[in-house]
Amino acid sequence: HIPVPGIDPVALAALFEQHRGTILDMFNMFSGGALRRLSVFALGVMPYISASIIMQLLTVVSPKLEQLKKEGEAGRRKITQYTRYGTVVLATFQALGIAIALESQRAGGVPVVVEAGLAFRFTAVITLVTGTMFLMWLGEQITERGIGNGISIIIFAGIVAGLPSALGATFELARTGEMHLLALLFLLALAAAVTAFVVFMERGQRRIPIQYARRQQGRRMYAAQSSHLPLKVNMAGVIPPIFASSLILFPATLGSWFGSSEGMGWLQDIATTLSPGQPLYVLLYAVAIIFFCFFYTALVFNPKETAENLKKSGAFIPGIRPGEQTARYIDAIMSRLTLAGAIYITAVCLLPEFLILYWNVPFYFGGTSLLIIVVVVMDFI
Repeated sequence: HIPVPGIDPVALAALFEQHRGTILDMFNMFSGGALRRLSVFALGVMPYISASIIMQLLTVVSPKLEQLKKEGEAGRRKITQYTRYGTVVLATFQALGIAIALESQRAGGVPVVVEAGLAFRFTAVITLVTGTMFLMWLGEQITERGIGNGISIIIFAGIVAGLPSALGATFELARTGEMHLLALLFLLALAAAVTAFVVFMERGQRRIPIQYARRQQGRRMYAAQSSHLPLKVNMAGVIPPIFASSLILFPATLGSWFGSSEGMGWLQDIATTLSPGQPLYVLLYAVAIIFFCFFYTALVFNPKETAENLKKSGAFIPGIRPGEQTARYIDAIMSRLTLAGAIYITAVCLLPEFLILYWNVPFYFGGTSLLIIVVVVMDFI
């Protein structure tokens, strides 16, 4: 709730009312309403997520970074350090962009920035970048202490923070007659159904049977044992929709801020095209989710490594030769599971968006929000 110095809060609130239902609403949701107040945490963890995406893509194409990744804990720390540097650079550019854009914004003839100039830009950049760096540090602390994925928990906290007001606004729509009571009941039933479906899918796994060969330890002979290798349907968790949102939010937000400037009308067209419910937004969001499902699963699960570990422990999959053949078999199963998981996440994230657009209810009832809330709560418990 600590705002950036030099902002007229009334004019800023009026500006967001003008942009209601656009991509800014979704950005505001991920920042826990901080963007609407332009508080210290207005940028949220989006710059950190963007830097993480860039670093993870670079580890695939850069042999030097790929080597670092294989060096264990020391390499991981080095990559984390590079990600932090990238976060500072991206946050600085985003903060400067927001500061410059706000200087040209007016709401009802009242300027959003009280006193535009170099001093405001410098203060805004320092404040917003500091807020992002604090959230990044907090996220890393949460992850390191084994509580859960720090970034997911911070985004989850942001969404939950705005949930009571979103529920209040929706019930107010029903009370005033703007939304039919049956529509409200259907919306609540849909939210419950989506939650149940997400829980069902997140608990779903494919169990590959594994046999342990008979082995001797000292003078004792151990009989052959059977077990299983559990593979989750959605191994990527909530990372794909978060990454996909971050990727689409960045150009769309720039378009929203700078579109009203002289000779920058084409940026406003981009922002409009990338608004929720628009065909291009739906297509790009779906493609980005599917891509990040496969990309992130490939990062966190290595079939060759799993096959090698099974071989070393004397385990094998019945009917499959240990080693390369086992790796190919696990990879084929994992690819099919990831495809099913990608379709499930895409459906959960996109189908409610059309209903939100139709009934004009807050983004907090969207599939992305519900998915993040349910998955983070399940991981936490």
